[in-house]
Amino acid sequence: MRHPYTIREIARQSGLSTATVDRVLNSRGNVRESTVREVRQAVEDLDRQRSQVRIGGRTFMIDIVMQAPERFTTAVRDALEAELPSLHPAVVRSRFHFRETGPATELVTALDRIAKRGSQGVLLKAPDLPEITAAVDRLAGAGIPVVTLVTDLPGSARVAYVGIDNRAAGTTAAYLVGQWLGDRPGHVLTTISRASFRGEEEREMGFRSAMRLAHPARSLVEVTDSDGLDATQRDLVLAALRRDEDIVAVYSMGGGNLATLDAFDELGRDCAVFIAHDLDHDNTGLLRERRLSAVLHHDLRHDVRRACQTVMRAHGALPDDGPMPPSAIQVVTPFNMPPDASGPPRRA
Repeated sequence: MRHPYTIREIARQSGLSTATVDRVLNSRGNVRESTVREVRQAVEDLDRQRSQVRIGGRTFMIDIVMQAPERFTTAVRDALEAELPSLHPAVVRSRFHFRETGPATELVTALDRIAKRGSQGVLLKAPDLPEITAAVDRLAGAGIPVVTLVTDLPGSARVAYVGIDNRAAGTTAAYLVGQWLGDRPGHVLTTISRASFRGEEEREMGFRSAMRLAHPARSLVEVTDSDGLDATQRDLVLAALRRDEDIVAVYSMGGGNLATLDAFDELGRDCAVFIAHDLDHDNTGLLRERRLSAVLHHDLRHDVRRACQTVMRAHGALPDDGPMPPSAIQVVTPFNMPPDASGPPRRA
């Protein structure tokens, strides 16, 4: 494992002790394979970050904790590392704690470990559950500012939320679905990764309220608890389509859109309108192929930069700019895609 870093640097990046890192680097044995992987990941993270920032100025070690599908956590990692140069003269180092699904206790354990070993800040995407709120409060008690990203924990001691107005996003989706369906009869499928994510719940509330007012005759059919994972999403959507032959449109709040479209294809069904969120790799390709009607997008790089700056403000390194407005919602179609959008969708 060749690298230019000190054992202390790798230990700080990985959150492991210097003795453990020393055992891994010198193959001394009595080390779990998972620990070896953590050290390798720390070296890889340092390599990427070293190539993008000049070490100098004040350094902030920030932990990014997220429960989300890999396609989204990859987008967040890429956005953060692309924004590192813009944060000069401060230097931001990051540790990533990503998982796709699992019990809330695992997230709580990760947050409590961060509180114990220390951090300059935490960027968090997590379900709005009492035990997670309590863990955020413990971080705040330890002097570690928490910024929620994409989905909020308003009852917690987090210092700020960075992201869109999710209720407004749901209302926007309802407007687009109503305009594009017009007088065509049929029901709308709404897909949520998990109801405990407040952001998705607020999108659903905005969508349902607007549809009830503007299109009261349309039924909404809900699919939830897939965690946005393709295999689960596909099974749930197939079951919904088989139960209801009048579904003609989709509003996806939680991802898994390749799987949703595969379910339509398997049954030979037409999806007349499909509104999704975020220009990740899958959605970019699906939009280019005209499989999605529109994507409600926000600038993830801008959000990550604002989240890091919020952590700096919490430490007095930047002036307080007052209340933070929601991120702008962009309605992206195949005809106004950002120039840096790339790639065909991956196929499961």
